[in-house]
Order: sequence, then structure tokens, then C-alpha cells
Amino acid sequence: MRQRPLWAALLATAAFAGHVSAADLRIGLQEDPDALDPAQARTFVGRIVFESLCDKLVNIDNAGNFVPELATEWAWSADGMTLTMKLRTDAKFHDGEPINAAAVVANIERGKTLEESRRKSELASVASVAATGEHEVVFTLTKPDATLVAQLSDRAGMLVSPKAAAELGAGLGKNPVCSGEFKFVERIDQDRIVLEKFADHWNAANVHIDRVIFLPIPDTTVRLANLRSGDLHMLERLAPSDVAGVKADAALKFESAVSQGYQGITVNVNNGARSETPFGKDARVRQALSLAIDREVVNQVVFEGVYAPGNQPFPPTSVWYDQSNPVQPRDVAKAKALLAEAGVTGRLAIEMQAANNPVQLQLMQVIQAMAAEAGIDISIKATEFATMLNEQTAGNYDSTQVGWSGRTDPDGNIHAFVTCKGGLNDSKFCNDKVEALLNEARTSTDQAVRKAKYDEAGKILAEELPIIYLYHQTWLWAMKAGVSGFVPYPDGMIRLAGVKVE
Repeated sequence: MRQRPLWAALLATAAFAGHVSAADLRIGLQEDPDALDPAQARTFVGRIVFESLCDKLVNIDNAGNFVPELATEWAWSADGMTLTMKLRTDAKFHDGEPINAAAVVANIERGKTLEESRRKSELASVASVAATGEHEVVFTLTKPDATLVAQLSDRAGMLVSPKAAAELGAGLGKNPVCSGEFKFVERIDQDRIVLEKFADHWNAANVHIDRVIFLPIPDTTVRLANLRSGDLHMLERLAPSDVAGVKADAALKFESAVSQGYQGITVNVNNGARSETPFGKDARVRQALSLAIDREVVNQVVFEGVYAPGNQPFPPTSVWYDQSNPVQPRDVAKAKALLAEAGVTGRLAIEMQAANNPVQLQLMQVIQAMAAEAGIDISIKATEFATMLNEQTAGNYDSTQVGWSGRTDPDGNIHAFVTCKGGLNDSKFCNDKVEALLNEARTSTDQAVRKAKYDEAGKILAEELPIIYLYHQTWLWAMKAGVSGFVPYPDGMIRLAGVKVE
């Protein structure tokens, strides 16, 4: 889909501003989310919307610790085979239905069985879930799974109304009925998502906004122009090049938090006919592209030095980062030698999808120039974000520059992407040793044991490179000076409890 020109986006946003009140909050998003159904969704911006729309069993604090939300407390059995959760007694869905143990059971079963669900791999360890009281549930596992609480702090633990889910099925994504601080009003694709305060929410006294309007504006320049003009109150993912200007503007505020995630290049290694290329079938070719990229130069040129170069699913600041596997320096000669060793004669052509926003396209242009020096010609296919992900899932791609917003538990950054049947494994990479290591890492609550497994799997992935990791973001927000109470979180989400607008 073509991006709207600057003047059109400004006029559209300004026109909508006439329909809002002083207690509304308008947030500029970098992309338009996919389905507004936690079971089906996969986009980062979708998670931002869900943070206001759908309560979870568990949440995190701004230090990354797990904290209660709909579950007030939880405990593991001694053998790690059962997880017992006690629930709030004062919560309800947006349609008035009660949130109780039966509702949790219905949601977990839906995540495990709905044909369109992307939560199946996240809940694969759950053999059954049972209501053992009006507000108590017990998860019985097939094997110990240290990651389950983390999964329940994200979309797998978001609750939708069982009544609405039964009526709408997969169509719930167009008319979501959740349980968050705000309820769904309307959505116009590529234009806006409107939510309004849910007066019966258990935390309603701490919600000071009547409506929140999410506006997808892929162009970072347009987003910032809308913020400066007053047509937005806040934007997510400020361009690094604009940080200094925002900090110097007394009418604006700047906030940041180090990301838990990564950005990289996902390669089609086994997802249909498009994988039948030297790039898809020979790890040496992928290694060559990786060696052709100077990650520190990318950070300085594209991101003003505010991000961290990366070569793993975990940032260098993480306790899970493998210090024995640092980022390799650029080596064009070695890249050329690897291509020759792989039997590549002449120049190698690769198509690479990228989101149609200026920052990602600038990144791609820098990578394109670096790769060309090693004999790799990258053609850039600028694509609307949700469409890009659909093409990737369908196997209609050679490679995609795409990232992951990150998860508190390390499993969330790696398992679903590189295990054979992982729900987000669009490359269709499958390695028995990696599979075994990552599955074993899930069964221990001992951090040292888990880290050893991730390090060993990481060494194999660094050779095979189904994902070529590039850098780790710092989440950057800008907002009007009159916005108060916003707290930055490492997951990049926007939490609106306590936020006020003058």
C-alpha cells in the first residue's frame, strides 16, 4: 500500500482533531496493527493497543519484574508441573460478563485450539487448565516450563470475553471485546483506532483519559510534524535523528528505555519455492551478507549512535547475552571468499522486504550499499508493515528486514522464531540440536542452566543465520509538555494508567 503524502496525512489528522475533546489522547503509531485479537495478532503496534484494550493475567513493572494484573498471585508446585493462579474478584469484560476462572479456562483453550491462533506454541506446554474455584485456576503442564508466566504476561495471557469469542470466532479481531482500561469504539484501517474509557474497570479511578485515538503514521517526519502542530499528544519510536531537536523544544518532552528486542533480517530458508536460492539454501551465503555489514557504522549513520549493534536475539546489556560471541567486524574480503566457496559466480541478487517508513528504508539503503561492495545486489521492496508480515508468513519472500520488540524471558526472543514448528518461524528453519536445546532451556528455573543452553544454541544459529541480527533499539517517545504521568517501560509499551493531558 502506498504511503500517504505529508500534506494528506497532516490534513487527515487535523480533520479528525475536530472530533476530540480535551480529555482525549492522540498517539501516533509507526504502523497499523493487524487483527485486534490477542490470539491472532503478531505486530508490535498491536501490543501497544492491547495494553489499553486487553488486561492480562500478569504484567511487568518498569524494571522488568512480573507483577499482578488479573492474577493477584501465583505459585509453582515443587516439581514444576502445575501453576496455580488466584484471580481478582472485581474485574469484568467490556460486555459486562464476569472475569472468573471459567473465563480464563475458555481463553487458554481458545489460544490452544483456534485455527488462526498464533499462541499455540506459547501454550504448548499446557496439558490442561482447570477452574478449581470461582477465582482460582490451575495449569497442568506436560513438562516443566519456566517460561509460562512470561507468556501469560503477553498476548497468551490477555483475556477476551468468552461470550463474544464464541459468537464471532476469528471475526473477533474486527470487533474486540476485552477487559482493559479502555474499550473498543471503531477502527478504520490505515487511519485510526478509537478506544474509550471503560467506566467499570477495576482500575478506573487511575484512568484520567476519556478516549485514546491511535493513528498509524509510518513517516517519522509526519508523526513529529503532527506532534509539534498539536494534532498528536504523543508518538512512539521517535527517529533517533530527531532526539536532539525534541530535547531542545520546551513544548515537548522526551522519554526513552532500553529495548528487550532486536532488529534483523529474516531469511527464507525453507518456506516454499522462494527459499530455493543460494541465499536460502547455503549458510555461507548468509554469513557473507552478515560479514558485509558494518553494524557500528549502521548505528552511527542511521541511528545517531543511540542504538546498540547486535548479533544475537538478546541485547549486550542482557544477562542472557553470550559474551564469547561478540559482534564480528566487517570483513568484505572474507565475505567474497565465502560466496566463492558457496559456488556463487558473478553478482548475487537478493530481494529484501522492508517496512515503508523512512528510518527502515534508510537502514536498508545503507545495508544495500555495504552488500554491493561484497558482490551482493539487494533490491528493496518497501511494503506496508502488516502486508509485509503476511507475505513473510506465506513464504512469498526471499528475506525481510524485520524485528521483534522483545520479551522479559529470553525464551520469548528465540523459541518461536527458530524451533521447527514455532508460531513465528516464517523462515521455516529447523535444526534438531537447536530444537532440543531450546526445549530443554524451558524446563529449568536455574538461570545458569538455562543460559548454557541458550549459549550453545546461539553458536549454531550464528553459523546457520536464519536470522541475521543487526541492532537493538532504544525505545524513544516524544510527547507534548502537557502530558504527565507517562512511565517508560523496557518492552516499549504505552501504559496509560496515571497519564493525564492538560
